[in-house]
Amino acid sequence: MTVTGKYIDTVIVGGGQAGLAMSRELSIRGVEHLILERGVAGNAWRTSRWDSLRLLTPNWANGLPGRPYGGPAHHGFMTAAEFANSLETYACLISAPLVENACVHSARGLPNGFELATSGGMITCRTLVAATGGAARPVVPPMAVAVPPHIFQTDPGSYKRPSDLPLGGVLVVGASASGVQISRELRLSGRHVTLAVGNHVRLPRNYRGRDIEWWLDAIGALDESLDDVDDLTRVRRTPSPQLIGGTDPVDLAALKRLGVEITGRLADIQDGRALFSGGLAHLCQAADLKLGRLFDRIDLWAKERILGAALMPSTRPSATPLPILPRLSLDFGSGEIASIVWATGFRPAHTWLRDLPVFDCRGRLVHDGGVVPGAPGLYVLGLPFLRRRRSLQISGAGPDTRDIARHLDTYLRHNAAA
Repeated sequence: MTVTGKYIDTVIVGGGQAGLAMSRELSIRGVEHLILERGVAGNAWRTSRWDSLRLLTPNWANGLPGRPYGGPAHHGFMTAAEFANSLETYACLISAPLVENACVHSARGLPNGFELATSGGMITCRTLVAATGGAARPVVPPMAVAVPPHIFQTDPGSYKRPSDLPLGGVLVVGASASGVQISRELRLSGRHVTLAVGNHVRLPRNYRGRDIEWWLDAIGALDESLDDVDDLTRVRRTPSPQLIGGTDPVDLAALKRLGVEITGRLADIQDGRALFSGGLAHLCQAADLKLGRLFDRIDLWAKERILGAALMPSTRPSATPLPILPRLSLDFGSGEIASIVWATGFRPAHTWLRDLPVFDCRGRLVHDGGVVPGAPGLYVLGLPFLRRRRSLQISGAGPDTRDIARHLDTYLRHNAAA
């Protein structure tokens, strides 16, 4: 579909859960808009995830505004492809004005709006919503250039299955959700896996007979707002929890039982060797301490509501077992490993906004709860703790888009009156 010469009130860039939920909110408010998606609805879920990935949250927690989960497996976990299919269905259900295969190359500011250069031509709009998400681009640290050329390197955005990697051992760098899930899959495929562990969040799949997502929602943790936290920057950089879409544990204790070798954070690569930090014990103790505090909060909430009789007894996992002498280095020339998986996090893909004055000195988009002060009329969705702790989850699309749509609608009406 060509969009050359279009002028419209609002353009939404991104056709995932946040962009589609925003479209529904704008339709309810009568705001004319288009959604531009570089592929099809839910494209990232379909093309940038590995084959075995299942959503971290159970199906009952993954409804979208106006369409709660209605399938037979409320406590199951959808695959990425299944969720992508559900987004296509949702786009049809809400009659989303979706333009597929439309890449946005750049945006520039106008006196009363924005001009977008897209693969289908130029579009002018009064307001713009960046809904491309917070996990659009895998992060690979600069030290990767020092890896010897005979070592295969990949990341969670490109990795699909164990057979994609050459035969031999694998070093997985990063112990958040992606890192622990991929480590488990590779180990079960018969590979020797070494996992370099940095800062991480340990969570059980279930506690006292309820899914951990149920508890986080019940105690109000997911609805904590910007005003409820002391260090917003730190909270926004919190790693994704060590969970998998299913009942299997994937914390460091479970991986160690499978035979995964646990080491400290990858600190540097020098002279053909990987150098690991000696602070593994401290990282694991910090994660165990935070988990204990969460259990205390859950138990107190349950006690205050006299739920004890309806719950299973409190059985807390033991402290993370540590290797007696975790390795401090690995020689890439020894043949011990043939591949590295850089599971070192994700970043947004906002380079198409580079011509707007919206970034700080570190290249991060500056926003106030999704409202971008550097470019009036520009909004952002799908980022960690955008407005509340659940913002990055599928369940956060509804409340965040309602808030942003209200602000956007007010902005349009105010400018029209002016």
